[in-house]
Amino acid sequence: MSKVSNRTKIATALIGALALAGSNLVVADPLSDVQKADAKIHADAAASQKKVDKYYDQAQDMAFEYGQVADTRESTKSYNDYVAGLVADQEATMKLIQEDINGVDKLRQGVVPLMFKMVDALEQFVALDLPFNKEARESRIKRLRETLNTANVTLAEKYRLILDAYNIEREYGYKMNVETGKLQLDGKEILVDFINFGRVAYYAQSLDQKSAWMFNPETKAWDKLEDSYLRNITKAIRQARGQGAPDMFALPIPAAEAAQ
Repeated sequence: MSKVSNRTKIATALIGALALAGSNLVVADPLSDVQKADAKIHADAAASQKKVDKYYDQAQDMAFEYGQVADTRESTKSYNDYVAGLVADQEATMKLIQEDINGVDKLRQGVVPLMFKMVDALEQFVALDLPFNKEARESRIKRLRETLNTANVTLAEKYRLILDAYNIEREYGYKMNVETGKLQLDGKEILVDFINFGRVAYYAQSLDQKSAWMFNPETKAWDKLEDSYLRNITKAIRQARGQGAPDMFALPIPAAEAAQ
């Protein structure tokens, strides 16, 4: 009886141990699954965070690129507006130029007759003026007429030459000029010094300084001057040539013409 009891006890102990061991195995399996699931959750969360970070960085890069594109667009738009303004201004200028070109023929038709009239008027003026530098002045007018009938000279150049001739005539009005030439008098040819004081008076003195004359605009003839004026004319000629110091002198002048 005693032996049975011991065997019973041993069997019971073995069964209890096995039961305990089985109980531990059953409890351990769900815990392991939970741990594995938790680890997977953490791994998935980390992977998701990496994707979120990646998409955030991409979004930041795209936002920066968009800002650059927007700035470039505004800059391009401003430049295009500027170029468009230039093009519009150039087109307006081209239109004005074309209008000027279209009006050249009309301008030419008006300017050419005017230039011929200007040369005619200049020729008449020289013919009525005191006859100083007559040869040079008449030669200048002759060259102008030849130039007007020359095809290889531009219209602008022809007009400029006419204005130059008018300017030369204008300067004659306030200058004292001296030139040596020949005076036809009583069928004789006399070498003289001609001197004019602008368009006020015109004189001639023989090279030996023994005779002098004054041009009479009314009679178109030379009136002999008294010998008392010889010294003053000599002084005037020397001053005009820069050979004497400026000084006062008295000479007769033609009477002013009566107003018409």
